[in-house]
Amino acid sequence: MATIEINRAHALGLDTAKQRAEQLANDLKERLGIAWRWEGDTIRFSAPSGAAKGVAGSVVVAVSQVRVEIDLPFLMRALKGPISGKVEEKLGKLLV
Repeated sequence: MATIEINRAHALGLDTAKQRAEQLANDLKERLGIAWRWEGDTIRFSAPSGAAKGVAGSVVVAVSQVRVEIDLPFLMRALKGPISGKVEEKLGKLLV
């Protein structure tokens, strides 16, 4: 089970929502060194090194919803609240 699970509805359609999810993934790659790849309509990501080392998860993009699941390593679980808040904030901006 993921440490953080967030579901967010949207009205962007699948293609636009996937473009926005990819923007987010590229931003995280630049800022935190997170590696990511598409598997169908799902982005799989992980951080092999850097500040987010050990973080892994997925972003599932559907026609009217985005689901984010993030597994935090044990030492980062104390930051679950702030990380969850940042993800919620970013999704709110991207899925408008």
